[in-house]
Amino acid sequence: MIDEDRVSGYREAYDEWQNQLAGLHEVFLEHKRLDPVRLKGLLNRESRAKRRYDQARLRLLGIEEEPDADDEDEEPS
Repeated sequence: MIDEDRVSGYREAYDEWQNQLAGLHEVFLEHKRLDPVRLKGLLNRESRAKRRYDQARLRLLGIEEEPDADDEDEEPS
């Protein structure tokens, strides 16, 4: 049986990543214009959301992974 905390963590991480990915698609596929600073922020948010999703997916599958050195500098969500 899967732990409900892992399931809810996975769902939250997936939803947040999909939200950030939709923003990227607006820029790259639908040609929404953003100034460079906002584009950089969007790329960073999508990257962090994808990383959190990947970690939540591994936890859901029961595969624990060592935290990346980059993760130590991130603020908690």
